[in-house]
Amino acid sequence: MQFNIQAISPKIRRVTFANGPVNVVGADTIAELSDIIDVLSTDAHVQVVIFDSATPGYFYNHADLSQFDGLLSQHTTDGTPLFIDVATRLASAPFVSIASIRGRTRGGGDELTLAFDLRYASREQAIFCQPEVGTGLLPGGGAGDRLPSLVGRDRALEILLTSADYDAATAERFGWVTRALPDADLDRFVESTAARIAAFDADAVRGVKSIVNRASLPPQGNIRDSWAAFTTSATWPGFQARGAVFANIFAEIGVEEVERNLGHYLAQTA
Repeated sequence: MQFNIQAISPKIRRVTFANGPVNVVGADTIAELSDIIDVLSTDAHVQVVIFDSATPGYFYNHADLSQFDGLLSQHTTDGTPLFIDVATRLASAPFVSIASIRGRTRGGGDELTLAFDLRYASREQAIFCQPEVGTGLLPGGGAGDRLPSLVGRDRALEILLTSADYDAATAERFGWVTRALPDADLDRFVESTAARIAAFDADAVRGVKSIVNRASLPPQGNIRDSWAAFTTSATWPGFQARGAVFANIFAEIGVEEVERNLGHYLAQTA
């Protein structure tokens, strides 16, 4: 099991992700997260859910390339890619989701994080990146659809085209995260925010979320089109060639060092 659910109070749950050593997101991660969303969404008592990580240095990381084919082949019974279904259900869930972000949040992991309602980041420890273009891919899990409405067209293009790592202060200034907080204050702030929301009437909380979602979320059809383009990009020669270069970088420098500074090493695949 990669996720642990803890009851903080009758109305608040904490979901902690741990898939060490670097919290990559695999097909097994998405399948388990899908089940967790189902459980939490059908519990009438749950009003706020905090999502965090137990793996030092990492929140939700990029896709697990060893499970890449599995991620691409996961679908719901109506044909929706399971990754897209999970992100969509996170955004539309009857509970308020809060991401408490410490460490690196990249690629597919960042696309899941973008689906949370509120994102609070450690100023000292959180790092964000959409590395797809740097690996010869297109972003397919919602980054290209959600980021423009959060950060603006030009900043979304910069984030996606450069595949660079961004610190929490910049992410906050861009609107990528709700707030960046001193690491020592992060847990207290997230927990107090969750408690405050949970103290209000559930109908009012869910009603406001529904109104804001209607005004701000991208159409699911657009996100499905992005996933289709992402799937196609996985067959492009550029992805295959850059993948081979990156495999050599991992072998020569080591996974731990490359993962810590992924944005830097992506530039070496050019």
